[in-house]
Amino acid sequence: MSLLDLSWRNIKRNFRLYTIYFISMLVGVVIYFTFSALMFNEDVVNAIQNKENYQMMIFLASILVFLFIVFFILYANSFFMKQRKKEFGMFLLYGMKERQVATMVFFETVFLSAISVTSGILIGGLLSKFFGAVLMNLMRYDNDISFAFPMEAIVLTILLFAFLIGIITIQSYFSVRRVQLVELFHAKEKMDKPFQFSFGFAILSIILIASSYYMITLARDTDLWKDHFNEILIATTVALIIGTYLFFRQFSGWILQKMSLRKNYFTGNNMLWISSLRFSIRGNAVNFTFNSLLSGIVIFTVGFIAVDYAIKSEVVKMEYPNHFAFSKQNDETQKQIEQIMNDSHPIIGHETITGIQTEKIPNRNRFFNYPEYYTEEFYLFPESQLNAIVDLRGVGKKVDLKDNEAIVLTRGVDQPTKYNESKHQITVLENYTFRIVEKIRYPLLSIPTNPNGDTGIQPSVLIIPDEVFHNLKEDYSLLSFEIYKIKDPKTSNDVSREIYDIVMKTKGAYYSAYIDMYSRDTESSSLILFSVAFLAVIALFALGSIIYFKQLREATEQREHYAILRKMGVRNKEIKRIIRKQLLFVFLPPLILGLLHSWYFLYYTALAVIKELPSLTMIIFSVMGLYVLTYLIFYVSSTSIYFRIINEKNT
Repeated sequence: MSLLDLSWRNIKRNFRLYTIYFISMLVGVVIYFTFSALMFNEDVVNAIQNKENYQMMIFLASILVFLFIVFFILYANSFFMKQRKKEFGMFLLYGMKERQVATMVFFETVFLSAISVTSGILIGGLLSKFFGAVLMNLMRYDNDISFAFPMEAIVLTILLFAFLIGIITIQSYFSVRRVQLVELFHAKEKMDKPFQFSFGFAILSIILIASSYYMITLARDTDLWKDHFNEILIATTVALIIGTYLFFRQFSGWILQKMSLRKNYFTGNNMLWISSLRFSIRGNAVNFTFNSLLSGIVIFTVGFIAVDYAIKSEVVKMEYPNHFAFSKQNDETQKQIEQIMNDSHPIIGHETITGIQTEKIPNRNRFFNYPEYYTEEFYLFPESQLNAIVDLRGVGKKVDLKDNEAIVLTRGVDQPTKYNESKHQITVLENYTFRIVEKIRYPLLSIPTNPNGDTGIQPSVLIIPDEVFHNLKEDYSLLSFEIYKIKDPKTSNDVSREIYDIVMKTKGAYYSAYIDMYSRDTESSSLILFSVAFLAVIALFALGSIIYFKQLREATEQREHYAILRKMGVRNKEIKRIIRKQLLFVFLPPLILGLLHSWYFLYYTALAVIKELPSLTMIIFSVMGLYVLTYLIFYVSSTSIYFRIINEKNT
């Protein structure tokens, strides 16, 4: 019999074990090809406004996806090889050489990889239409996406997974070399002895976790984080990791130890599942810690990116409220620009605002929290023109100023403030002094933009009474700006490019368009959310697989113990209850601690900061709910698999 025939027979004989490995490889191929296919799908690429930015981001994200898949598949292969140690030992005992066993494993890997890559590309191509539609929906585009199997994506997937097969072969070879013949004579590993737990370390775990949470709550209200950010971040992270480890190593073990001393310990099936957990808690502590921390990271990352995506469009709408705003052009050029707009995006409203540019005013700290974000010179506009823009936009509050009162307009980085004291004054144009009565977040002239997504410095704007402006304009030169409101501005990229090229022929001209930042921010945030969601799916699948592999190994080792229980008269119904309670302890504590970790991070980095959008809390709870649902599926399937394994007869 050749090694090739032997490899094929091994696959058929150990079908269940190979199925686990095959599914791991198949899922990896499906996820990677689906993701990379979107990079080359012509329908998707044509719909994207910033094509170069899209392809660069999707390429970098595909690398991260592949690295995650490599880690996951290598872990699955490591488990797969450990499960076959005795089989390899038998082959070596019968006279096969290590090189021959490694060659046999290589043939098996090639068989499984060829099937998984072929099937994965087929399934991934079918799924790419669905995920392409999801991406278009996230970007709020209406383009239809067709089924596609881009040749570039196929070649890239085959090459990368061929490289992965090479790594797997090397890993498998060293696994075969580590096999000792003496392992054949050990039916099972020695069971861990019950671990003695320390009440002091148990309390220390709670103190460390609570201290980490407390430090997170201080991030916004004290200067401690600002002055010692790196040190505090490292200390908080280390305390959280150590606290989580001690929680599972000591606190949970201490709880189980106390439960074993209660009077009802010998009632029902308590003794069976509690004693089993006490024996395995030492070996599971690292696994529980990893699951909890990974759960927290996944929930936090997806939740934070989802929040960022949700607020992005609102932020752009507030910070770039002008569909088009630019320096006044001559009559002929103005008609040309309006014709460009009306050809595809009819003009809904139009206002011309006229202001006066002041000299540079370097000391602006009294009015701006971040003066470096604003121009040193101010632009003075009359209150009537601000009120006209409020009518044009349909958003904002009209103002009514008297005498020497003035209002400073700011962007999102500055908080709105009302001033009741007369000391908040500003002198402009050499001898004109205004009393600042309010600072409001309402960009009259937003940050300058261009169709490539680059930005300039926010114009500093001062709103003054009409009478005062009327007197000033007689002595100073005026600057005029055209502000337009158009229909469906979210699809006006091409219009923006044409208008920008015309306006910027004049050196130093001002130009700003809502679509320039909307397309950049919406597309980038959508891509980040889409990529993170893919990574989260892989992480969830990897986490579920790790738990699954762990339970598979433990169930195989415990098979004889449950056989003894059956001989003692314990029925299958009772055994199922024992398994459910035992696995509930495996799933529930890491999940709860992971949810707590992520909630503290999300609340104090997002929800407590952005109070204008109460819907963000619902987004966070939705992400957590999906994660809990996924965990529940893992739990139910694991209990079913565990019960099936212990019912199998030893071979």
